[in-house]
Parts: sequence; C-alpha cells; structure tokens
Amino acid sequence: MKIYTFNGKKNISGQRIREARQRLHLSQTQLAAQMQVEGIIIERDSISRIEIGTRFVPDYELPVFAKVLKVSVLFLLGEA
Repeated sequence: MKIYTFNGKKNISGQRIREARQRLHLSQTQLAAQMQVEGIIIERDSISRIEIGTRFVPDYELPVFAKVLKVSVLFLLGEA
C-alpha cells in the first residue's frame, strides 16, 4: 500500500495529538500504554513518529486517540 503525503507529512493529526497529550501531561510512553489498554497495539516510537508526521494514522486509531486524549476526532483532524 502506497502512503501519500500531504504538505510533506503522512498525517494531519500528529500536531493535535501532541497538543492534547501535553495538555493531559502524558508522556509518549503513557499514551502508548493507554492506547494498548483500549486495544490499539502501538509503541512509544510510533507515537513519536505520528507527532512529527512520519507515520500514517489509520482511521481506526483516530477514535481511540480521541477517547484517550479526551478530545473529538474533529479536533484531531484540525476541524474544531
């Protein structure tokens, strides 16, 4: 599967994920652990790559990020 970029990044939610994570005072490791509790197997380095835009974020991960980070999916997509 070819992953395309948008403005040089592989996702548009990474910056918002970082903002929400920092608001909750979570480390990347803590966020990865909470995602795993919710059924998304993800490591700390994947969180880092999402935040800097070098990892694709599949649609099934967005609602879980939103739940764990206590924000809306629209916020993560930059729409709110």
